[in-house]
Amino acid sequence: MTKWSPNSWRTKPILQVPAYPDQAALAETEKQLATYPPLVFAGEARKLKKQLAAVANGEAFLLQGGDCAESFAEHGADNIRDFFRVFLQMSVVLTYAGAQPVVKVGRIAGQFAKPRSSDNETKDGVTLPSYRGDIINGIEFDAKSRIPDPARQEMAYRQSAATLNLLRAFAQGGFANLENVHKWMLGFVSDSPQSERYEALANRITETIDFMRAVGITSDTNFALRETDFYTSHEALLLGYEEALTRVDSTSGDWYATSGHMIWIGDRTRQPDHAHIEYCRGIKNPLGLKCGPSLTPDGLIELIDVLNPENEPGRLTLIARYGHDKVGEHLPKLVRAVEREGRKVVWSCDPMHGNTITAAGYKTRPFDRILGEVQSFFDVHRAEGTHPGGIHVEMTGKNVTECTGGARAIRDEELQDRYHTHCDPRLNADQAIDLAFLVSELLKKSKADRPVRQAVSA
Repeated sequence: MTKWSPNSWRTKPILQVPAYPDQAALAETEKQLATYPPLVFAGEARKLKKQLAAVANGEAFLLQGGDCAESFAEHGADNIRDFFRVFLQMSVVLTYAGAQPVVKVGRIAGQFAKPRSSDNETKDGVTLPSYRGDIINGIEFDAKSRIPDPARQEMAYRQSAATLNLLRAFAQGGFANLENVHKWMLGFVSDSPQSERYEALANRITETIDFMRAVGITSDTNFALRETDFYTSHEALLLGYEEALTRVDSTSGDWYATSGHMIWIGDRTRQPDHAHIEYCRGIKNPLGLKCGPSLTPDGLIELIDVLNPENEPGRLTLIARYGHDKVGEHLPKLVRAVEREGRKVVWSCDPMHGNTITAAGYKTRPFDRILGEVQSFFDVHRAEGTHPGGIHVEMTGKNVTECTGGARAIRDEELQDRYHTHCDPRLNADQAIDLAFLVSELLKKSKADRPVRQAVSA
């Protein structure tokens, strides 16, 4: 392949590019960003890759989730805290069920850009450029807001830095201490159908911690009880921003994207000879690749060869997103191709993007379809003898009404009550915890079905 550099993507065809009217201002913004400190560090990305290697080997589970698209308006300490609380709850439910580590990766501190199916949007006879995320333009439907503005990239950088600062404090400063397992419950979830189930699980964890404390194992002596690893991720869509934050690691001489620990390539930008694949192949971060119905087995192997030529476990996560009724048709062919070629990957399920419908005038995602896709994902891997490695969900810690169904059974007519998303519908905290418990049952079954390896005598 041709020699790679952080800007070699500029020689390739590219899709999903905003039309900045002032190219000089864009170049100046990217030049300025290139002088800013990294948001994440190479050592952190390597640590995540090592943990994802355990997922690829069937020894851990990946929980990846967060906002559909972060916004400038909703940025605040309470929102970040509540998201983190729900994430911890989901993680502890999955850890307890699977009896294995859960790798925690948020769609946060960088998830600002969104691909669009059309360059333009029309309302009441007025056509304007589509909203592409706060890092590019404004969601308000007026001509001024929809003009791509390079200054928004600096705003996104600063919000990401502030978010990361708080997340690191939560993860390492005591908030994630397992002794606080009862305190993570959000107020509006406390009377939900899943509250009693979570409290029962939390009580069992507390009993275990009490026993450990009695034999001298406490959070003061064991950091694993009081701290957790939490990583950030986003879609690498705005490549000028990514290039500006691409740095050489002084310890290895390798290039890393320092905008986030893990970045992924969307289903609309995974053409093997295009710019997004070109950029991602040269950085050493863990990568995600969205796999939709149009991806063929041969096409997938071609992309794996480009993105992970050394077949490094933990380097590549394949994020399947089909729709609840299409998993059985498409996923087995990809799984068999990967197994046949001996490729080391993480298989993750995105049950959100293929299950979007319109109800009562709102984009929504029925919870039963979300669960149906996850169920089918596990069924395929059980049939193929492979590891269902993770889930990738759009969720929030806020009490929104954006996805229908769930334990509280949000109805179509209730979507208007608290529909706050800047782009696609998200699971609220109640639904996210509900999903975690349902996935936990699938994990238990998957573990029970796994053949026991017989010890080999010397």
